[in-house]
This record gives sequence, C-alpha cells and structure tokens, in this order.
Amino acid sequence: MTKLIAVTRLAAVTLGVVAIIATFADTATRATINPFNFFGFFTMQSNIIWLIVIAITGIVVLRGKKQTSLLLLARGCATAYMILVGVIYNALLAGQEGGVALEWANNVLHIILPIYAVLDWILFADRPPLAWKRLWVSLIYPMVWVVVVLIRGATDGWVPYPFFNPATGYGSVFAYVLAIAVLTVITAAVVWALSRLKLVKLEAKGDALRQVRR
Repeated sequence: MTKLIAVTRLAAVTLGVVAIIATFADTATRATINPFNFFGFFTMQSNIIWLIVIAITGIVVLRGKKQTSLLLLARGCATAYMILVGVIYNALLAGQEGGVALEWANNVLHIILPIYAVLDWILFADRPPLAWKRLWVSLIYPMVWVVVVLIRGATDGWVPYPFFNPATGYGSVFAYVLAIAVLTVITAAVVWALSRLKLVKLEAKGDALRQVRR
C-alpha cells in the first residue's frame, strides 16, 4: 500500500511536469517567452513548489525512509497553496485572462492537481499533526510573491492577474493583498486541522484493531 501511494504521487508529479512543459512549449509557438513573466504566476510557482515537495515525499516513502519535520511542514504549506490556486482561479479568473491557453494543461494546473493535493493530504495520512505555532510559515511564500508582484507592477508594469493592476487603484490592490493573506491563513489552518483529524481517526482505528486481536 505504501508503495502504491508513492507511485500515485509520482504519477501526479509526472502529469504536472508534462502540463507545465506543454504550456511552455505552446506559449513559445505564439510569442517570445519572458521566463520572469511565465513563471511569475502564483499558479505556476505554487504548482512547482507542490510538485517538488510531493516528488521528494514520494521518493522518501518509496525508499522506506521517514519524512523529516521540514518536509512535512513543506507539504502542509504546499497543499494550502494548491487549494488557493483552485479557489482563487475558479472563483475569480475562470473564463478571463490569467489562465493557461492550453485547455487540458489549464485544467491540470488549476483543477485536477489542486483536488488531488487535497485528497492526498486527507487520504494518505502519513504525517503527524502540524504544530499550530508554525502556521505563520505558510504566509512566507505568498507574501514574498505579492511584494515582488507589486514591485514589478510599479516598475515595468507587468502583473500576473488583473486585480493587481495599479491602474485599478492601490486601494483595490491592497484590499486583494489583505484578502490573500487572510485566505492563506484560513486555508493553512484548515490543512493544519485536517492533519489532526485524520491522525485521530487512524489512532482510533488502530485501537479498535488491537482490541479485536485480543
């Protein structure tokens, strides 16, 4: 079962990598690619972060090794980011500019992998509860990303999503920044809570099995 979980994770990683490469190749046929723009989207970066983390997790599990506390924390954060990708895109950007032109790849990066990330976290409970005192770590990447986006928007004028466009007014922009920060904390808190809920269920199941064996 453990090997099957690891293989499933590596299959998801393969799908994600193929989707990103296909998107890059498709974009290159229509325009000259600026890598800072192509990889500047929250979707791309979050998917890459999650793919790297889940690939390492899959390899570690496949080799029968123990996941480190740092890797487990990274999994929790990456899962939260993937949930944000799915929620923000489907709530605000679906059908507008900001998606991936290649439809199947767009679905993989914005729908399929975010859903899989949640299911992986809930169903494959090979992790202990995440410490609440480390919840703040989940804010580091999104806030760094926002700062870079705001700097680029104010200098070279490039923004990854229309709601970050300075032309809409910085009041509106910072309202979205605050919303992203709050949504990140809420999403991460849900992920942190799920790490406890599943572990409790597993422990209860284990106790029941021990009683049956007696």
